[in-house]
Amino acid sequence: MIAIDTNLLIYAHRKDVPWHATAIATVRSLWESAEPWMIPWPCIHEFYGIVTNTKIYRPASSSDAAMNQIDEWLESDTVVIGTETTTHWPVLRGLITQGRIIGPMVHDAKIAAICSQHGVSVLYTADRDFNRFPDLKCVNPLLKSK
Repeated sequence: MIAIDTNLLIYAHRKDVPWHATAIATVRSLWESAEPWMIPWPCIHEFYGIVTNTKIYRPASSSDAAMNQIDEWLESDTVVIGTETTTHWPVLRGLITQGRIIGPMVHDAKIAAICSQHGVSVLYTADRDFNRFPDLKCVNPLLKSK
């Protein structure tokens, strides 16, 4: 299964970013696929918080626009919402230890742990910090277009 990280969701939503066309094509291909794909819940929370933040985007996305975008993604027949399972802490603890994670990097470790718990084989992300988790294959679809 392929999971998608927050940054690609943001780029797919925000028409004013240079990577919009590639990001929206990536999300659309997952959305239309017959294969299951995953959005971790933390990525949905982070997406909403970032696109509606007036300190990041001027103008920021409206609350309605951001929620409608999330609703649209969740309408995919094949989307899986990644949540913590009963093994979350042992998996997360292992990733924290292995990656020597401290501070805000724990957010990425949480996403990696959720991916691990759901059998994700690839995470689509533009965030190189996920390289701290060698068992999670990361692909940056934005680089494919160059």
